[in-house]
This record gives sequence, C-alpha cells and structure tokens, in this order.
Amino acid sequence: MDYETVIGLEVHVQLQTQSKMFCSCRADYQAAPANTHVCPVCLGLPGALPVINKKAVEYTIMTGLALGCDIPGLTKFDRKNYPYPDLMKGYQISQYDMPLAMDGHLDITADGQDRSVRVERVHLEEDVSKLQHVNGGSKEAHSLVDVNRSGVPLMEVVSHPDMRTPEEARSYLTKLHGIIQYLGVSTANAQDGSFRCDANISLRPVGQKEYGTKTEIKNMNSMRAVFMALNHEIERQQKVLDSGDRVVQETRGWSEERNVTYSQRSKEEAHDYRYFPEPDLPPIVVDEAWIEEIRSKIPELASDRLTRLADQFGLSEYDARLLTTSKSTADFFEQTTRLLSVSGEDLERYAKNVSNWILGDLSRLLNLRDLEIQESPVSPEHLRELITLVDDGTVSISMAKKVLEEVFESGDSPGRVVQEKGYTQISDSSVVKTAVAKAIDANPQAVTDYMGGKETAAKFLVGQVMKITKGQANPDLVNELVVRALEELR
Repeated sequence: MDYETVIGLEVHVQLQTQSKMFCSCRADYQAAPANTHVCPVCLGLPGALPVINKKAVEYTIMTGLALGCDIPGLTKFDRKNYPYPDLMKGYQISQYDMPLAMDGHLDITADGQDRSVRVERVHLEEDVSKLQHVNGGSKEAHSLVDVNRSGVPLMEVVSHPDMRTPEEARSYLTKLHGIIQYLGVSTANAQDGSFRCDANISLRPVGQKEYGTKTEIKNMNSMRAVFMALNHEIERQQKVLDSGDRVVQETRGWSEERNVTYSQRSKEEAHDYRYFPEPDLPPIVVDEAWIEEIRSKIPELASDRLTRLADQFGLSEYDARLLTTSKSTADFFEQTTRLLSVSGEDLERYAKNVSNWILGDLSRLLNLRDLEIQESPVSPEHLRELITLVDDGTVSISMAKKVLEEVFESGDSPGRVVQEKGYTQISDSSVVKTAVAKAIDANPQAVTDYMGGKETAAKFLVGQVMKITKGQANPDLVNELVVRALEELR
C-alpha cells in the first residue's frame, strides 16, 4: 500500500534575554557552575511570585509578526501540570488557549517545489531544569538536577501538519532558524539547546483524509538529526502498517549512535496536563501601538537582504540566496566586501570573488571541521588579503586554495603564509618556458593529439606544467606559452 507522510514540527527557542522569564536571575546559564543562577522563584519555593519578562514577550510578538501571525489583543499565561523531576514547581508556566501569536505561515522550497507551511501558534513559556543522569561506578544510578536552566524564556513555534517529506521539514527548520537569527531574539544554537525541535509524524493511505496515529520524536539536536529521524520513522511506521499492526501513539527518542527511534512513553493528551489560568500573573493587553512599536524594530530579514545583495553587488539570485540563508554568512560576506574601497564593475567583480570563496573553499573547510562561519579561523580580513594577493599576481588561484587551507589551520595571515612557504606565483617567462618544454618532452602523445586537432590536449599540458611548478606558475602565462610552443612544432 502507498502511504502519505504527515509531519508537524514544534520548535523550542531559548530567547536571548538578560534575565529569566519570571525572575531577575541571569539567563546565560550555559557556562555557569551548577545551581548558581537560582532564586526562590525558579526554585519553586512557596510564596515566591513570578514577574513577566517584558523583553521576552516582545521577542515572541516580533517573531510572530515575522511569520505573518495575527497578534491577539489579549493573552494570558497558564499552568501546565505534570510530575517530572526537572519541574521545580510541579507545574510549568506556559500558554494554552490564548497564545501571543497565531495563524501565521512560512514559505519554503523543497524537493524543487514551493509551498507554504501554516504556523498554528507562537507562544511563550519557561524552560525546565536540566537533569544529569549518573550510571555505573561504585555509586548507584541516580540523577542530578541543575536549576540554572529553569525559568529561561522559551518560545515555542508550532506548525500545522502541512509537511509531507523530511526534506520539507528540513527546509522549514532552516528557514525558521534563519529568521530567528536575523531577528536577534536568540542565538538559535542547536548544540547548546537554544534551538530544539520535536517532530510529530504519521502515515495514512494515499487519498485518505483522516490523519493516521502520530508519534512524537524528541532528542534531536540538529537539523540533520531531524531529517534522519523522520526518514527512519517513516520506514518503521510503514513496516508496522504493512504487517497489519497499528501504530501506537507515543513519544519516541532519537538515538544518534544507532540511527533509530525508540519508545520512551505513551503520549499524553493535552487534557492530562490539567491546564488552568496562572493565578499569579495578570492577562496581558497587547494594543496596536505596542504591536507597531515592535514591528518597527524588525531588522532586515533574509528575503529583503537577498534582494539588496543582488542589486548592490550584482550577485546572481542563486548566490545571494545561499549567502543570506545564514545571517552569519551574509554578515561575513558584507564585512569582507567593505574592506576594499571599490565601486562599479570593480565592486561587482570583487564581490563575486568574495562570494565564490565563501560558498566554495571556505564552506568546504568549515564543513570538514563542523564549524559555523562565525567560528572560522579565516577572518574577513584574511579573505580580503587573499583575494588581493590573487588579483595582483602574487599567487595563482590554485596556490591561493592551498594558502587558504594553511590560514585555516594556523590562523596566520595569507601574506605571512605566502612569504614563509614560498608560495609566490612564478611569472618569469624563462622559468615557465623551461617547465613547458619539460611537459611537452614528457608527453609526446598529447602533442600528437593536439596536432590532430584535439585542442583539449593543450589543457592537459597546461595541467602538467602546473604540476611541475607545484601550482605556482601564472596560469595565463602557462596557457600562452604552451600554445605558442605547440604551434612552433607544426
């Protein structure tokens, strides 16, 4: 039987505020010693009263506006009750039926097609404590609780089940991640838990309107993990259905080591949480003046930046799109282009070079190390210097690639690497002529092929000359001298 996949995503984003959601404790808990950013409020002590973080509310509304959401004039917080050990109060302050933003959308491109994914809601809650599980050794297995994370503002973006493939889910996450970064409301760093995703997925026979039984997948710490987990779950559910069994509604975890999902617990329904309005917090009135004030603070987003970069620097739409997918990448590009005072055609040529280096060799090196561009050992200043060395003929393109790798490893400037390694481009025609003669003598078949009309043979010989000169010969000079030498043999 053929099945249709139905996917909805719940994305949790830690907001980048100075203090926690309902108290004055610092929210930057990641590097702090355990249980040092705590107070009676985030410890859940009796009598401690919460106070709403206005900045977190504004960040959530701003995100909702960027997603085309409606902003209701009245919103409130609710108590979500469940008995987990990472929940200090025995309940979580969240939002249930009156979120800060609702009914938005996010346009994506996946599998060669454009589509719009509806955003059901964007709401605000507090994060929970962090558990550290201790197993083995001489001690009995136990868990430790670090309360530093408890109370950190946590925004949740909930989509409708509009995605049909893991690739669409990955495209949605990538687009949302970029918007969050552009807004500056969060670091959106998946590695430290600032950008977390739960996926709801079900299968149904093609043509059936009713949704199948869904499972929720957790513990995915990257977009790649989401993609892999969804693919595995599709395969698992299909096998279950084909065998005549039924899919159980449950929460499943993702094992990065085994590349499988595994059962964690039966899925709770919303009513099991016993939601009721938070009695210690008043409802929030969001008037039009406040909405417009927040809207005015929305910075240039990826779509607008794409258009501007294409117009300002003469970039293709394709290159501009790749650059602007990540705010950090676009920032790196613009920082580099600003380092050289040129205009007109010179600016467009320089910008194209910058784009090519960032999207090509630099991205390759970053991917090999699993680094983001803001973590790059190669700075905008380094890249500008490298491009200048190529433009003034100091190094060839092929040698510049090697220089980039050296700079990436050492952090030294390109000029210093060229000087210390002796990578200067050879433009002495007598030296290049000698290398050309060696290449021709060593490859008589290529000469014969050229005489027979195969012009590609000349390119082969050019490559051989570059090998002889270890990539340091001026490519234009090599081309010229190879063709001249071959013509003289006719």
